[in-house]
Formats: sequence, C-alpha cells, structure tokens
Amino acid sequence: MLYAVLVVALVVLDQVVKFLVRANIPLGGDVPFLPHILQLTYVQNTGAAFSLLEEHTWILTIVSLVVSVLLVVLLVKKVFPRPFAMAALSMVLAGAVGNLIDRALLGYVTDMFETLFMRFAVFNVADICVVVGGIAFCVYYLFFHGKEEGHGADSAAG
Repeated sequence: MLYAVLVVALVVLDQVVKFLVRANIPLGGDVPFLPHILQLTYVQNTGAAFSLLEEHTWILTIVSLVVSVLLVVLLVKKVFPRPFAMAALSMVLAGAVGNLIDRALLGYVTDMFETLFMRFAVFNVADICVVVGGIAFCVYYLFFHGKEEGHGADSAAG
C-alpha cells in the first residue's frame, strides 16, 4: 500500500508540474528557475529520451503500457521484496505512468527542466523518477540482491 501511495504521489506531482507549465509558459518559452543552473522551458517531446523515436508516439505508448504492467506485476508479487527495491521500482513505475498519460492523452510528453550549465535534453518529473529509480534498482540488484538473509551461496553452504 505504501508503494502505491508513492506511485500515485509522484504521478500527481508530475502531472501538476506539466499542467502548470502548459498553462503558464508558451510553447518554446522559458522561465528562470534556479539562476545559472536550471530554467523551465516548455517543450513537447513526441519521442523518447533525447527525442529518440520522434514522431513514433504510438510505439512509445505501447512500450510504456507494457513496462507499466510488468512493473505492477513485479511490485504486487513482491518479486524483489526489499523496501529499497520496491521503492526503486515504484519510482520507475511512476515515471512510466506519468509519461504514458501524456502520450495517451496529448500525443506528446511535456518536458520542462532545461539545464543551463551544460547542454542536455529537456526533461520532466517522470524522467527524473525513471532515472533515479532505475539507478537505485541497479544498485540494489548489483550489490544487495541475493545477499538477503536466507538466500544465496552462503546460506546454502551453511
């Protein structure tokens, strides 16, 4: 239940930020946010990260839906039961759902965070969730999965 609340909270945050950007910043316009670090720039992205598969929103919508269903199954069945893994997968799910909502309803994803100190793709809250959750899950899987009490080679030899 806690993880469902996390997913819903992050999806709501993502959608509220996107709504506010669409309502208050003209397409292509920008607003200062963190001086010399970050500005809000309203961009409509019909592709994936870095505009990959641009103009193929329907493919990305299907992929997002499939990934979201898979993540729900992993979370409900507690395939990775540790709280850190569950929170990481919940963040990835929230990001996938946040961008899925945009693709399904608008035909594009609303992006807004533009870095000023380096050239980088414009991104959104859902993208942050996918990246942070994905990295966190990789850390869990590489360093902690299988090392839980009662699992792994150490317990089999014992």
